[in-house]
Amino acid sequence: MSVGWKRTDSGGYECFLEYEEPSTMGCVELAATIGSIVILVLTLPFSLFWCFKVVQEYERAVIFRLGRLRTGGARGPGIFFILPCVDSYCKVDLRTVSFDVPPQEALTKDSVTVTVDAAVYYRIQDPLNAVVKVTNYSNSTRLLAMTTLRNILGTRSLAEILSDREAISHAMQTSLDVATEPWGVKVERVEIKDVSLPQQLQRAMAAEAEASREARAKVIAAEGEMKASRALKEASDVINESPAALQLRYLQTLNNISAEKNSTIIFPLPLDLLAPFYTNRTQIF
Repeated sequence: MSVGWKRTDSGGYECFLEYEEPSTMGCVELAATIGSIVILVLTLPFSLFWCFKVVQEYERAVIFRLGRLRTGGARGPGIFFILPCVDSYCKVDLRTVSFDVPPQEALTKDSVTVTVDAAVYYRIQDPLNAVVKVTNYSNSTRLLAMTTLRNILGTRSLAEILSDREAISHAMQTSLDVATEPWGVKVERVEIKDVSLPQQLQRAMAAEAEASREARAKVIAAEGEMKASRALKEASDVINESPAALQLRYLQTLNNISAEKNSTIIFPLPLDLLAPFYTNRTQIF
């Protein structure tokens, strides 16, 4: 027996007592093992069909003898030997397993209700712990993934959930990996699949985005008008310096109108012809 102190995850300390299990078999266990060997010898060669077992490359076998875990770790891949009546074994698949986390409805940090679903990929890293320390590692990992997803969503705002899914996936993977490590389970990857928002919130966000686009369009149109007015001012200054340029502009306008094949006829009238009329009218008044 050994006595010691251990620091807990919450920062406290706890006292523990460890009892060493006896390595030798008891009388009953020894008698059962000897009886099994006798039965094996008496029923040869037919008993060999029940004594030799095979596991695949991606499998491991955890063997129990009269309820005790046999030393030597998990067996496999290949063939292994068990004694009839006293040995039992459990196969563990080491391949990567994936499952979908059902849509979880949670309240975000900024009090918005969202529904998020994800996909989790995991594999068995330690077959002994997966069999001995947890009843059903697959079901336990699924339940833990659902609660972890809800807990992480509660610490993030809506903007973070929509824009930074990779960080949420990484945080969820880290939390799951730490929790499932004593079970011999290794969480390899977590992916956020979809984020669903309430219909009213979707309409509000769409209206906000549309108003923002209209505001940007008005700003762009105003900038265009300002640039156009500056260009027109520069053009008017050039025409004012050369009176012949105005006449050339008249001729260019007539050329453009005649190219469109319409019935509109325009006669340009120089403003200099009307100057005497304006002068006489000014003198009368």
